[in-house]
Amino acid sequence: MNSWSKTTRLGRVTETSSASDDNGPKSHRTIDRVTQILEEVVYHPGIGFAEIARALGAPKSSVHGFIRGLQAKGWLYEDNRRFYLGPAVYGLTLASGHIRAGQVTQTDLDALHKATGLTVFLGVEAGDHLIYIGESGTDALTGFAARSNIRRLLINTAGGKALLVARPDADREAYLRRQQAENPELVSEFLAELADISKSRVATNLRHHGAQLALAAVVRNQAGDSVGVAILIGQAAEMRPREAKLRKTLLKHVDSWSAQKVSAREPI
Repeated sequence: MNSWSKTTRLGRVTETSSASDDNGPKSHRTIDRVTQILEEVVYHPGIGFAEIARALGAPKSSVHGFIRGLQAKGWLYEDNRRFYLGPAVYGLTLASGHIRAGQVTQTDLDALHKATGLTVFLGVEAGDHLIYIGESGTDALTGFAARSNIRRLLINTAGGKALLVARPDADREAYLRRQQAENPELVSEFLAELADISKSRVATNLRHHGAQLALAAVVRNQAGDSVGVAILIGQAAEMRPREAKLRKTLLKHVDSWSAQKVSAREPI
């Protein structure tokens, strides 16, 4: 059995193992804590903070830091003081398979793909990033790109722009201030598009030197809160002549999804 010793240096706790190095896998206390938190949420969706702390047998102050860190990166989300798996988990599953969860089903995504003939993605916010958690009709190039780049900057995507417009003004302005130093041009472009996105409910984005076009609209729950975003992606030359119709079709589908109930966790 491994024995562990702690040393404190500059306020940080490090751990070393006295067991011999056999090149095999070894436990690490921090990793153990993080994985145990995630496992507790997986097997007990809606678990409370006190219940997680009891399961770990750890001080609440220590557990609080781990949970807030996992929330910041999108691995957990909190609803009414209850914890569930966050969007980052489903972003990873999209990168390797087709598992997803939430109020929008795979059948819904397939129906939108069939109605438009375009690639469809379902995305959610994770901190300051957009993460895809569902897809339909992806071609080889688009599908590879989605699985290779799990996190996308909100301000640099159609889906992210739509989600930013749906944010409360104070939250949106705080995000733009954070981006101003590194991405001033993107901030200026977004502000120029803000009024149109708010009025039309559809955000756009061009990629690959204008060859690829994306249209995005926010998905809301029954209470009217923004919970995700649906994105249509295709060749700009093919989409432009029918863009008005595509926008109407996109909004028709996301509005119908908003009437559907949310499942905190669906069977895998």
